[in-house]
Amino acid sequence: MLWLVAVAVFMQMLDTTIVNTALPAMARSLEQSPLRMQTVVVAYALTVAMLIPASGWLADRFGTRRVFFAAVVLFTAGSLACALSQSLQALVASRVLQGVGGAMLLPVGRLAVLRSVPRQDFLAAMTFVTVPGLIGPLIGPSLGGWLVEAASWHWIFLINLPLGLAGAVAAMRWMPDLRVPVSRFDLIGYGLLAFGMVAVSLSVDALSDHVARKAAVLVLLVFGLAALVAYWLHAARAAAPIFPPSLFRVRTFGVGVLGNLFARLGSGGMPYLIPLLLQVALGIPPAQAGMMMIPVAVAGMSSKRIVVPLVRRYGYRRVLVVNTVLTGLAMASFALIGPGQPLWLHVVQFACFGAVNSLQFTAMNTLTLRDLDGEHASAGNSLLSMVMMLSMSLGVATAGGLLAAFGEDGGAAGEPVLSAFRWTFVCIGALTLSSAAIFAQLGRTHRIPEKVVGTTEQN
Repeated sequence: MLWLVAVAVFMQMLDTTIVNTALPAMARSLEQSPLRMQTVVVAYALTVAMLIPASGWLADRFGTRRVFFAAVVLFTAGSLACALSQSLQALVASRVLQGVGGAMLLPVGRLAVLRSVPRQDFLAAMTFVTVPGLIGPLIGPSLGGWLVEAASWHWIFLINLPLGLAGAVAAMRWMPDLRVPVSRFDLIGYGLLAFGMVAVSLSVDALSDHVARKAAVLVLLVFGLAALVAYWLHAARAAAPIFPPSLFRVRTFGVGVLGNLFARLGSGGMPYLIPLLLQVALGIPPAQAGMMMIPVAVAGMSSKRIVVPLVRRYGYRRVLVVNTVLTGLAMASFALIGPGQPLWLHVVQFACFGAVNSLQFTAMNTLTLRDLDGEHASAGNSLLSMVMMLSMSLGVATAGGLLAAFGEDGGAAGEPVLSAFRWTFVCIGALTLSSAAIFAQLGRTHRIPEKVVGTTEQN
């Protein structure tokens, strides 16, 4: 079962990172501008964010084996549909189908581990399961670039087929069929929450379209915000809300979730922006552009080891405030990239960004979950997972909107496009840096429970 869940984690994390390097090739094949392809990424991340709140209830109601099997099948079918897509609209629709499966892979797999593994072995089991989640981002960008050059962009989705078929068979054989009694699903609350997330994300994504009707976008944004407010008012009086408002009575959770949302706006946009910068603005081949992302992943994996000593010595508030500022500055520093710069300088810059960005993720996630008791642990973990995917969607949409706002010609490489990327990186860095004010509201705290560090390691 642990191998099965580990492969599922690898599939999703690989798919999340492999697409970005192939976006310019997709744009050429589908006759689109490479700077207008963010919808391919947004569609997947937004679908995952929208369905995460329902994944736990579905697993409890229908059993982990059945839901996990359905997730693998849908993810694999979505991958095949992506490879067969002949238009941008078909590709986006296929990514939505893929996201339906991806939304259930990780939460249901993690739930099966939680309920099957003895408590004394849980940390070791979660560490085993999440290691592939670190390998996926390491090889995803370079593999995507190599496949684009050696074959075509369609193969970044076709490679999921053998893994998916094997995973479906293995799920029926080794995934335990666990289920518990469930209360009635809060359909009204879920509808308000899902509509709010979709409306806000789509309105932000629409800003990148020069022909978008600004009035319609504004109305959609207001409707989305109103739906989110309505959800929290509904949750305050509902008998069994999806995310009870009492979660935010835990101060570390409230600060951690809000900090995650705003800090990840920049982090969510960077994996989309960097490969585009390298290929579209600087003319670097896809395979080389993908390999340039390896220092980011390697430095990120290495920096996780220093999170615990740093927090124990300086406390969450100081570490997160200082590191958020460093992360924002590291993002803004990509505005300095230009043609003719030495490779070693890029490697150092990418590694520095990967180190502070990974440290930020681990510290934020550990802070968010550390003080939740058993009553709130499941809902809090689901809400954090949802916020992570939602902020990724918003981050990519924001990056696309900024590129459209600053760019004069989204289809041709040259100084106008490079200038658009530079100003976009400055704005993304400033957005991230501003979230330091949220973490500054923390009190002094030093404790890091071992169980929380283990469950957030893949982030």
